[in-house]
Amino acid sequence: MTSRADASDMPHDGETKTPDRLRRRASRLLSGLTAQSDRLVNEGLAEVDARKWHYAVLASLQEHGPGSQATLSRRTGIYRSDMVGVLNELAERDLIERTPDPDDRRRNVITITTRGRQRLRRLDQVLDDLHDELLAPLAPAERDQFVQLLTRLLDHHRHTPEPHG
Repeated sequence: MTSRADASDMPHDGETKTPDRLRRRASRLLSGLTAQSDRLVNEGLAEVDARKWHYAVLASLQEHGPGSQATLSRRTGIYRSDMVGVLNELAERDLIERTPDPDDRRRNVITITTRGRQRLRRLDQVLDDLHDELLAPLAPAERDQFVQLLTRLLDHHRHTPEPHG
């Protein structure tokens, strides 16, 4: 069961709360915020009959154009084995179209449809509202700075080779 706060952060009998040394650890703070963000986004998207992977695929197609299943998997970080299910859901809703690749008939090219572009705009609005809720304590300039700092950290770690041990 997930609550708004980590159970260890909740006072018990007015005495116990998370030690300061834990509250100062970026890794712990990021983990807690990630859990809160995932819950908020998953629940918010479910209310409009969507999932985060739907958004990822539609956004990728809108921004980078048509692609194969493998290309979409690389662009979005969705495992290839999971991509088929996501694409089936989107195709059933007429949000994407699959057509045979003229260069390789064994492969399909996936394209966003007009309905898919409309759905993406709606999901953008939903996610904007959810992010406003998540980042409510921050001023607009702080939100921008927070996103820039997170982006820089993530880009650094994506480009840093994994340690061998």
